[in-house]
Amino acid sequence: MNTELTHWTGPQGLPRFDLIADADFSPAFDRELAAAEAAMEAIAANPEPATFENTIAAMELAEEGLNRVLSVFYNLAGVDSNPKRQELQREFAPRLADYGSRINMDPRLYARVKAVAETADRLAPQDRRITELALRNLTRAGAGLSEADRVRMAGISARMATLTTEFAQNVLTDERDYVLPVPDDRLGGLPDWLLRSMRAAAKERGLTGQIVTLNRSLIVPFLEYSADRALREVAFKAWAARGSGQGAGGAETNNLPLVAAILALRHERAQLLGYDDFASYKLEPEMAGNAKAVENLLMQVWGPALNRAKEDEAKLTALLRDDGVNGPLEAWDWRLYAERLRQREHDFDAAQVTPYLTLDAMLGAVFDVANKLYRLEFQPFTAPLWSPDVRAWRVTRDGQLMAIFLGDFYARPSKRSGAWCSSLQVQHKIGDGQRPIVVNVCNFTPPDSPDAPAFLSWDDAHTLFHEFGHATHHILSDVTWPSISGTSVAQDFVELPSQLYEHWLEQPVVLDAHARHFETGQPLPAELRDRLLAAGKAGAGFGTTEYLESALVDLAFHRGTPAKDGMAQQARVLADLGAPSAIPMRHATPHFAHVFSGDSYASGYYSYMWSEVMDADAFAAFEETGNIFDPETARRLEDTILSKGGSLPADELWIAFRERMPGVDALLKGRGLI
Repeated sequence: MNTELTHWTGPQGLPRFDLIADADFSPAFDRELAAAEAAMEAIAANPEPATFENTIAAMELAEEGLNRVLSVFYNLAGVDSNPKRQELQREFAPRLADYGSRINMDPRLYARVKAVAETADRLAPQDRRITELALRNLTRAGAGLSEADRVRMAGISARMATLTTEFAQNVLTDERDYVLPVPDDRLGGLPDWLLRSMRAAAKERGLTGQIVTLNRSLIVPFLEYSADRALREVAFKAWAARGSGQGAGGAETNNLPLVAAILALRHERAQLLGYDDFASYKLEPEMAGNAKAVENLLMQVWGPALNRAKEDEAKLTALLRDDGVNGPLEAWDWRLYAERLRQREHDFDAAQVTPYLTLDAMLGAVFDVANKLYRLEFQPFTAPLWSPDVRAWRVTRDGQLMAIFLGDFYARPSKRSGAWCSSLQVQHKIGDGQRPIVVNVCNFTPPDSPDAPAFLSWDDAHTLFHEFGHATHHILSDVTWPSISGTSVAQDFVELPSQLYEHWLEQPVVLDAHARHFETGQPLPAELRDRLLAAGKAGAGFGTTEYLESALVDLAFHRGTPAKDGMAQQARVLADLGAPSAIPMRHATPHFAHVFSGDSYASGYYSYMWSEVMDADAFAAFEETGNIFDPETARRLEDTILSKGGSLPADELWIAFRERMPGVDALLKGRGLI
């Protein structure tokens, strides 16, 4: 076995990715899975009475080697997929599901954890917390069920692992394999920076000219600027077709049968555990608590968002008529005319800002904000990582190592779409303890030559700040146990740090310091900056509506008896809402990876907005001091939320910071909807 997968020898404790081959994963997985099984068996079969040390603490350590192997593998599977890694994903998924089912439904383990939990009031606070969580997790996994029901639960888990893996791979295939060449005589309206990106994408694929791919950082600006309506329609329909059986992969990447099967299995699992439906099961441990509370929040925002969207639709239709088009405003028209309307109403053209938003400049802003708030410092270093594009930094405070931070920022055909934050290892204090290794992944368009800068859109810049907000949750974590470290919190609380961090991007003092023209080095002119910030709320109706459509469809999928036809239920929900046809869901059912490539956001896509209610209120705490970098407020935020991980329930963490629960008004104001 390649020991590099479990004993990392690279700079700053990183894995030596240059010494790891795909052939190494299966033997390492076999060995570490067997080791984890043996460790868990020893805990379950221990003849000694159950104690915190021989049961709960031992469980925290039992899977350490397996976690290290899987953290490397799944990181690579997401950022640099290939046929062998996809094959391994399909192989590992059911075996991990089977292992998890046997551990989580072992009646011996359940009895021991339950015995410790009965005397948990004698434990230290964090010890008591992980004991309570361990019991809750085993109970929700089905450990208290009859033997027959435990067998069925195990079968559900194994089948779900296969289905969700297949769903994600189908979307990746459709995204990876689609290319739309754009002839030289059909480039009208496209700014120079976008043309450079389109040519760079073509060059990366060994093609000439310029192309559109389904990378969000490429297709969205194409839809915003292309004057060629027919090409916009072709590109948009390809984007919308991912996973539908009409995408680049054809019938072989049709996710709709998988959706029906996943929903049915989730419902069956929830009913086995005594819940009415999957939404009731999933939301019980979250801040929201139940589907009605989620629906109430979303519908408070839906009305103002829809009203604004309808106002904008009328204005955009008028612009469409000015171009001589008599038909209805379509989904592939909205972004183009919204950009034109924004230019007209705010005298603002996003293309004017892009030369000031290089990746390096915005990274400087991200790190400067972290320094001002939390005194973090970033020292770059070199290491053999999975791509030459990946960057690495030591993160320190007062000379002490806080974390290793890795940034993989550029789109590649082999990379899963979207943006995310993950970790190769989490912070904990067991034994000598360890500091986190945090990874931010984005899909920005790479520069068109080695010595050219990478340009970000305003949306890209928000994404950069958002993902680093997640990273702060890992970097500042200060807990004893890995199971409650960093972002291991309620799903509808996890987006608070990320969405809160985005607020600093929009502060004039940050832009004035870091938004610099890539050629002249001159700062973003104040009047252009002010128009940018004013125009930022111009698309609030569209952005909020497309998000809420997805969140409400997700909720509907998991309430009551599951639909056999996901697309038909999607259509019913949108019709009942009165959703504009020109504003489709942000993530339509066939490529709704948040919901169908795993359970994390299933019946939980609402959590972005639930967290946004809090992030708007949290940033107001800084504004109320008159200093957006107020050190006392930053220290309180770190002490009560960012350092605590899941060591307390989310509502308790929030109250400790703000001393009251937030309301929706700050969100509506922040989005410009009131």
